[in-house]
Amino acid sequence: MMTEAGVEHEVAEKISKMKHVTEAHVTYGEWDVVVRVEIDELGKKLDELVTEIRKTKGVSKSMTLISTD
Repeated sequence: MMTEAGVEHEVAEKISKMKHVTEAHVTYGEWDVVVRVEIDELGKKLDELVTEIRKTKGVSKSMTLISTD
């Protein structure tokens, strides 16, 4: 995800504590934070988590990528 300037670590820390989030790392480049989520079903649970992440103060843009492995 992209964050507002200077809040990358704060955002990663807050998101890392959310249910189903297994990792949250600050990165360098176009995107500021990468988050790994493990969830058993796509649908309502995933939608709720994505909404919670997007509403997190400091998050300005996100992209969801789903792995099939």
